[in-house]
Amino acid sequence: MAAVRPTSMNAMPLLQLLKVDLAVGGPKLLDGVDFTIDSRERVCIVGRNGMGKTTLLRLIAGEIRADDGEVRVSDGVRVAKLDQEVPRGLDGDVFDVVAAALGDVGALVAEFHHLIEHGDTGGARFADVQAQIDARGGWSLDQRVSNLLARLELPADIAFSSLSGGMKRRVLMARALVVEPDVLLLDEPTNHLDLEAIDALEASLLAFSGSLIFVTHDRRFLRRLATRIVEIDRGQLTSWPGDYDNYLRRREERLHAEVQANAHFDRKLAEEEVWIRQGIRARRTRNEGRVRELEAMRRERGQRREQQGKVSLAVSKAAPSGKRVVETRELRFAFGDRVLVDGLTTMIQRGDRVGIIGPNGAGKSTLIRLLLGDLQPTSGEIVRGTNLEVAYFDQHRMALNESLNALDNVAGGSDSVEINGQRKHIIGYLQDFLFTPERARAPITKLSGGERNRLLLAKLFARPANVIVMDEPTNDLDIETLELLEELLASWPGTLLLVSHDRDFLDSVVTSTLVVEGEGRVQEYVGGYSDWLHQRAAAEVRLAATTTVAPAIAVVENAPKKRLGYKEQRELAELPARIEQLEAELAEFDARILEPAFYQQPASAITAANGERAAKQSLLDAAYARWQELDA
Repeated sequence: MAAVRPTSMNAMPLLQLLKVDLAVGGPKLLDGVDFTIDSRERVCIVGRNGMGKTTLLRLIAGEIRADDGEVRVSDGVRVAKLDQEVPRGLDGDVFDVVAAALGDVGALVAEFHHLIEHGDTGGARFADVQAQIDARGGWSLDQRVSNLLARLELPADIAFSSLSGGMKRRVLMARALVVEPDVLLLDEPTNHLDLEAIDALEASLLAFSGSLIFVTHDRRFLRRLATRIVEIDRGQLTSWPGDYDNYLRRREERLHAEVQANAHFDRKLAEEEVWIRQGIRARRTRNEGRVRELEAMRRERGQRREQQGKVSLAVSKAAPSGKRVVETRELRFAFGDRVLVDGLTTMIQRGDRVGIIGPNGAGKSTLIRLLLGDLQPTSGEIVRGTNLEVAYFDQHRMALNESLNALDNVAGGSDSVEINGQRKHIIGYLQDFLFTPERARAPITKLSGGERNRLLLAKLFARPANVIVMDEPTNDLDIETLELLEELLASWPGTLLLVSHDRDFLDSVVTSTLVVEGEGRVQEYVGGYSDWLHQRAAAEVRLAATTTVAPAIAVVENAPKKRLGYKEQRELAELPARIEQLEAELAEFDARILEPAFYQQPASAITAANGERAAKQSLLDAAYARWQELDA
């Protein structure tokens, strides 16, 4: 059986898996694997759904034991884990939940805070708690919890149960960080976080002094953080350098070589099978060594694990909708005193692919429900087009009936579905979404998060539609399935409304973006997430430049417009090229910052580089301001 064996802290690595086997009711998820992590590494675990990524993290965390092999953790190394889902049974306010990770002393610190909060500072219990914290040196832990909550902008005295899913994830991150782990395990840490929270999480993890092992479907998050990529495939672990695009290229090369080698092996095996089945003349001259080789080849072929197939995605298309899908005029929606949408005027036409982004709780789902007619506006007008057939992907998977299996959830008791005029047996259809017949018949309560998302896609795409609405469809999907979904939606001839916090997914799919900014503001931008960032930054610079030159303009408002001299005319003509050059230099600089190797430099080099970037940004801002001034 597996053993967790402490080793010397001075010996590297921090943590090792040695010849580890692990199976969970089927083929081995880990088959004699070795794995190590050193100080300050950031390792991303990738692989298809069901290959064992979460299981590997649970094994490293000590939550489960291997069937064979060893898990070694160096003396004094602390391992903490952030789960995919919020654990049940977490009670109390935010301070309580975070402090509880520190054990008995943490519980005393939390009780001390409650006694102060309720003004109960004169009793014997207050004195006793103070004395116990003193005796255990717990005041530094109190300060640690308070500092961490302040850094993550978490309210200490709010009930944990009242928080949104995204805020709960941030509290759980604080709970993992408060023990100051040497190795931090993260399972899909960006799930349910908004874009601002994801940016803050990235910055926090880049500054984290320990080592990371994480699982994520967010490719931009992966590219920014990972110094190494470890792929889990058919029970084996393969380590790759941190460059994700290089990993994809080399992985394809490896899989191609594997296919070629398997084809060569199978041809040779077929030839040997023909030889062994020849007549009496061949058997008289049979080479017994060759017979033994054939038997070994048969065993090897029988033990081969084929690569899991790819998801096959196809949408059942309805007749085209009218050209206008939905139009809003001065749309306003308020819930009590809170205004979620105020004065939105926009038109969505057939074939548009619209991304909807914004902070958690700002009103993205409310906007979707308004556009679909599930909610009525407080004021303003919504005009919907003709012949709309809507398929809706709900992030909470409410469309799935927990009492039914996968077959009945999709086919409703029928044995087939119709996709674009062709009948297809439900088992075969679900196999396109990587469900074996056994998994298709299993209760959906037994399905993983990734399997549930694939099942919801299968249910969604079986329904004829010309408008697809998707609310956070990428959570829990493996990267390969996510990229196939991207390709499908990018070529989808109908209309798409997409709520997502996956930045690469938005950039690949949408053609315009509605940004829910809070306090009722909804702004429309051309393009995806990166386009929105660029347009927002340019707008902020123009606003700053206008504010800067406004007093000068006000003074000469009634005066004749000043004619530019020769030098000023020349400067104005050269400024666009100068601005373009500075923007290109900044883009190149930002690309360097996203490289994992950037953060492996000494701290002084990183600080100097960030200072250089800030200087370039100042030059760009000044160029924009000067261009505005001369052009006016």
